[in-house]
Amino acid sequence: MMPPDSLAIAAPVIFVAYVVFGMTGFGAAMVAVPVLVQFIPLQFAVPLVVLFDLACTALVGGSNWRRVSREELMRLFPWLLLGIGMGVTLLHNAGARWPLILLGSFVLAVCIKGLWGASGKRAAPMHTHWALPFGIFGGIFSALFGTGGPIYTIYLSRRLDALDQFRATISVVILLSGVIRAAAFGAAGLYAQPEILLAASVLLPVALIGLYAGSRLRTRVSPALLKRSIFVLLAIAGAGAIYRGWISPS
Repeated sequence: MMPPDSLAIAAPVIFVAYVVFGMTGFGAAMVAVPVLVQFIPLQFAVPLVVLFDLACTALVGGSNWRRVSREELMRLFPWLLLGIGMGVTLLHNAGARWPLILLGSFVLAVCIKGLWGASGKRAAPMHTHWALPFGIFGGIFSALFGTGGPIYTIYLSRRLDALDQFRATISVVILLSGVIRAAAFGAAGLYAQPEILLAASVLLPVALIGLYAGSRLRTRVSPALLKRSIFVLLAIAGAGAIYRGWISPS
């Protein structure tokens, strides 16, 4: 079992991450994983958070199937599957240093784009050929760090004009990604670590309480304040992941 002091630190991290998920519909792994890797291994943190993502996404995404763009789902899915396979292999075999530095750099890049990169103008539609790189890299980042959601979001937001259809499609993509990752992690033996399932049984109620709290707070917090608070939190976590990777052995 995880040491009690690690569980005591992980619980508020998971709670805050799923408050964010409840308010925005995504982003839990981007909040949780960079903080969790400060005190537990990446190979433990990512499979753990995937279990929570799976439960919470299934709870909030089940009613969206009718609005899903099946065409975009079919374009992304084969490449997403390939990327997840590559990411699981890297997660199972990679050392700590470069994955953590890559994770932290990715999170910081997302924060910079989110805080200062928006121009307010809608970008031109993206060609369908971009489904290949976005699907592969989204799958790799989903498996390696649990943070593929922003990559899928960039592609789908440039393909789908209708907000309801975009939200439905991204939620189903994340749900399917979670199912595939969980199966791949199981096949790779990452869930053979008994501590993961024990920690999940303790922390899943915390994630669900966070999800409920975020859902209730969604209409009570200024979107601008919420956005800035999330990105500041992510930037701190991303910098911490880079530092942790830098001091880790290769």
